[in-house]
Amino acid sequence: METEWSSGLCSCMEDGETACLTCFCPCITFGRIAEIVDEGETSCGKSGIFYGLICCVIGMPCLFSCTYRTKMRDFFGGLPESPASDCITHCFCECCALCQEYRQLKAHEVDPSLGWDVNVHMALARPKDQRMTS
Repeated sequence: METEWSSGLCSCMEDGETACLTCFCPCITFGRIAEIVDEGETSCGKSGIFYGLICCVIGMPCLFSCTYRTKMRDFFGGLPESPASDCITHCFCECCALCQEYRQLKAHEVDPSLGWDVNVHMALARPKDQRMTS
């Protein structure tokens, strides 16, 4: 069953704080997303540093970040690959794609800024019908 994204790709200003963070330091936004999507297996710091290194060395962090868009779509039960393929979306709209993914996590009551461990504990404390699903 395919669900829909919680907001559009170009709806960055629905969350101005994340839009500003992503515009000036996308490695932090990406690191936070990666930590949640990897269910804590990779830390925000490691993912963010790797993203930054790819950006500095080859100038195309989208080649790495697009793989996490695919993981996120699977994580939330089959979000559509839209408006284009994950790679195309990240290559042409990197900041917008990262912002959309961040908003998607927030729409599912996940605060990426807190990290995986805190979010898991918060989810376990919620009533059963309100827990995160992966």
